[in-house]
Parts: sequence; C-alpha cells; structure tokens
Amino acid sequence: MKINLSYPATGCQKLIEINDELKVRPFYEKRMGQEVEGDTLGDEFKGYVLRITGGNDKQGFPMKQGVLTNQRVRLLLSKGHSCYRPRRKGERKRKSVRGCIVDGNLSVLAMSVVKKGDADIPGLTDNTVPRRLGPKRASKIRKLFNLSKEDDVCQYVIKRPLPLKEGKKQKFKAPKIQRLITPAVLQRKRHKVALKRRRAEKNRLAAAEYSKILAQRQKEAKEARELKRKRSASLRESKRSVSSQ
Repeated sequence: MKINLSYPATGCQKLIEINDELKVRPFYEKRMGQEVEGDTLGDEFKGYVLRITGGNDKQGFPMKQGVLTNQRVRLLLSKGHSCYRPRRKGERKRKSVRGCIVDGNLSVLAMSVVKKGDADIPGLTDNTVPRRLGPKRASKIRKLFNLSKEDDVCQYVIKRPLPLKEGKKQKFKAPKIQRLITPAVLQRKRHKVALKRRRAEKNRLAAAEYSKILAQRQKEAKEARELKRKRSASLRESKRSVSSQ
C-alpha cells in the first residue's frame, strides 16, 4: 500500500510505499477523520500523529466520508457532494465510491500530519514550499501584515511574477482586492441610503394623502347617509299627516 503524507505547516507532500502489511494493519477498520499513531510505519515516524483524510482502492475509486462501509457502493450524487463534479445544471449521476472505512483493498491512503514527532522526515517536515498566491481579501491582508485601518492595503498585495519573455521587462500580476472600502463604495452606500430615505418620505406623504382623501370620502358618505335619513324621516312625517286628515 502507498501512503500519501501531507504536512499543512510546510505545504509539503510525500508518497511512501509500504510493502509490509503488518505496518499498515493498525490503520485497518479506522474511519476517515480519525487520528492514528504513526509509530508502526517506522522509527522515523515515532511520536507522529496522523489523520486519515481519504484514499483510493486498487481500481481507482475514491473513499467518501459518511459511507460507513469498507465495500464499494453506488450512490446517486448531485452538486455539492464529494467525488462528483456535475457537468450541467441540476445533473445527478449514480457513481461508484468506496466507503470511509480503511481496509486492505486500498492502493493509496491519504494522511495528514496532525502532530510532529521527534525526528524530521526528509522531504516532508524539513522543507517549506512557499505559497504561490497570497491573500486576496482586504481583512486577511491586514491580518497577515498586522495593518491598521489607516494603512493602504494596496501597497501590501502579494504579486506573483509572470514568466519572463526574452528581451522584455519582468511583469507581475496582482489580485483584485476584495471587500476593499474605497470612496466609490462609500458614495454608493450613501446613494443607496439616500434612495431609501427618499422612498420612505415619498411613501409617508402618499400615506398621508391617502388618509386625508379617505377621511374626506368617509365624511361625504356620512353626510349623504344623514341627508338620506332626514329625507326619509320627513317623507314619513308628511305621509302620516296626510293620512290623519
């Protein structure tokens, strides 16, 4: 079995091949996400704690978190599931995946170093791979360089050099800073607030106008009812006087 080790602190990866099954047997029946002592892999791994992050079986099918078996199963997968990338909107597909429990049918087991041991592992913990890209969000750039609100974030963007062309000057590419507060952003925000205030004022005036018209209509209706009542009363009175004569 091959073991693909990664060390997030340095960004390095190392693939080691282990032919002795007794060394990898302590990993059997363990699930993805579990932490295991790495002492059985060799003396150089003494004190190391490893976390199982995934793996592939001998036919290349990947392990899927949450599938509690050490067999291969066929699942209907859609957007958002691991082990599947939809090609069309709303597409679903039934695909074969390996369960999240480790057994002897795996060809590669992926693990990450959670705790470093006493000795360095050549090519894994003794070397540092620099990050190709720096942070893009304004708050993360401030956090990285310990900047205050007054400092200009644009001066601290990490640029990456582009491939140098013969006879041309070296060019760099910088990311567009996200969530950056600029005068244009503040102006846009003020404009939106002003529009909202204007809309509220317009609605208030419209509501006042409506209530005024409604009160006038109600008053007119009341006067019309009163007039109709008076007319009917006078008509009854006149009929009664005629009948008494």
